[in-house]
Amino acid sequence: MSAKVPPILVALPPNLRELLEEPPDTIEGTGATVDEVLRALSEEFPVLSPHLFSPAGTIRTSLIVLLNDDDVRYRQRGRTPVKPGDRLVLVPALAGGSPTRRRRARPSSQSLSTEERHRYSRHLLLPEVGETGQRRIRDAKVLIVGVGGLGAPAALYLAAAGVGTIGLVDGDRVDTSNLQRQVLYTTREVGARKTGAAARRLRALNPNIQVVVHPGRLTSENALRVIRGYDIVLDGTDNFPTRYLVNDACALLHKPYVYGSVYRFEGQVSVFDAQRGPCYRCLFPEPPPPELVPSCAEGGVLGVVPGLIGIWQATEALQLVLGTGEPLIGRILLIDALSAGVREVRVRKDPRCPLCGRHPTQKGLIDYPAFCGAPTEGERVPTVGASALATELRRRVRPKLIDVREPGEWQIAHLPNAKLIPRATLERRLVEVPRDRPVVVYCKSGRRSADAVRLLASHGFANVRSLAGGLDAWAETVDPKMPRY
Repeated sequence: MSAKVPPILVALPPNLRELLEEPPDTIEGTGATVDEVLRALSEEFPVLSPHLFSPAGTIRTSLIVLLNDDDVRYRQRGRTPVKPGDRLVLVPALAGGSPTRRRRARPSSQSLSTEERHRYSRHLLLPEVGETGQRRIRDAKVLIVGVGGLGAPAALYLAAAGVGTIGLVDGDRVDTSNLQRQVLYTTREVGARKTGAAARRLRALNPNIQVVVHPGRLTSENALRVIRGYDIVLDGTDNFPTRYLVNDACALLHKPYVYGSVYRFEGQVSVFDAQRGPCYRCLFPEPPPPELVPSCAEGGVLGVVPGLIGIWQATEALQLVLGTGEPLIGRILLIDALSAGVREVRVRKDPRCPLCGRHPTQKGLIDYPAFCGAPTEGERVPTVGASALATELRRRVRPKLIDVREPGEWQIAHLPNAKLIPRATLERRLVEVPRDRPVVVYCKSGRRSADAVRLLASHGFANVRSLAGGLDAWAETVDPKMPRY
């Protein structure tokens, strides 16, 4: 009796598993190369195809494919041979090589005061820190871009550690839905600017530090000016345009950039320093299409996961300040809270990187919303405002409402008489969308519904519009009692 041949296993990340009706953790694959295995996978599950392959038919550069823990980009890419028993792991962008030399820490300033010695006494007992290290921490300037789920816990621990200057960049106000994970804020601060509320909390925690507030968003116009005054940048953003902006500005200014991202129960952490290793573009040369990238507001996140990742980012920042340990330069950690698993992936500097490669072609900042696929004027879809839709729904002939959110979102709130067809399943459920009456598609914010309208238009649906601003706009202007999330 012949021995059973072990299968090729493909491990799917959460954002791909959720697209399948009965999602397994791993799928048995077939093929002689990585490309063949992924193409067979996309044929068996067509909904995965746009996530795996670009319109040109190549494996997306926003997807890392690991073959038995080796990145196939450093082998033969899609042509890399596979054999029975091999395991492919797909790592998406959520937003090297060997360990590099340590960054030389700047000389420390004047001695610690008696109060500082008492406050930081547990640091002083560590041989890797001591008084010299604590003075370096006091002299350090760290900029946190985004004071949300990642930036909030990182800011608390950096302030407690005594980082002398902490800069905060954020344009949002505190919302009740933030309090499940953004531990800097309290219920009384709902509606307040995040930067102001965070600064008050950090100063109350440690009056010895300076907190610099940069209200508003980081843009191509202000990024170099803002980042130039800091030693290290910590990424607490939740969108790809800002993430690429932070990476590019840090590379151009020779600043290390501490990266973190989360999705549901998983997170990623790394340090990008183009002077000593790869930058973020070396890892992900281009972002995935916007319609394939759910945010935490759309996909959800376990509240403690951003805390875990944010604290890990703070740890990396302190290692950089102290010039000790082995920062995650040339490495990315993949953390799975459900399995308590941590996987390390080695990342090499890409010699062809347009920003930090051997012959860089990008000399400045660019239009990041356009780079990340924001729709142009010609790609914008027909929309209807919340108030106008409410008026139409009171008429005898009403538009058909299609909700393209996920079932969990539907359970929180939905419009009466709407039909739930999640965006990921829309293309195979087109027969459920009427062609003989007006259709209005909605989601939480209007992003997914706009993409759904483009899809429907490509299939010949003529009278289809997107609810501008989604249910958020509906709750603000039509039904203030509607639950928000």
